[in-house]
Amino acid sequence: MTFRHLSLLIIPVAALIAMPAMADGLVIPPVKDPVVAKECGACHMVYPAGLLPARSWSAMTATLGNHFGDNAELDAATLKRITDYLTANAAETADRHILRGLASDTVPARITDLPSWKRQHEKRDRVAPAALARNGAKFKGDCKACHKQAERGIFEDDD
Repeated sequence: MTFRHLSLLIIPVAALIAMPAMADGLVIPPVKDPVVAKECGACHMVYPAGLLPARSWSAMTATLGNHFGDNAELDAATLKRITDYLTANAAETADRHILRGLASDTVPARITDLPSWKRQHEKRDRVAPAALARNGAKFKGDCKACHKQAERGIFEDDD
């Protein structure tokens, strides 16, 4: 075997070893826009845009006067920037399996409303009250209570 043939074997194996084990996990690009991170992160975890479809982000940003019971209204320029970023980086562009089982006319308001989220979390009682309390989660969508790297877009089951 020549060096060239050996390198063709070693490089892919080394790359696999260097990657985090994601057999049952999910990796979504994190929010990279500083305005989105600042504004959204002022009140809650900065959820990666790829966790919801664009239609959900559009609906959510259109109703920031009542954002899950809080007034999160923004000036027009900031609102446009955030809406544009979230819709451009939504689940349709990140990881389409997130949308599996979701009707194309359904506009989920929460990540926890997605069929894919329910499959991953409810099937093993991961969001039962006792499990949430054990992990210090305040609510079902408190991702970083169980997924320590959630804001970086890493949702490994082992967290």
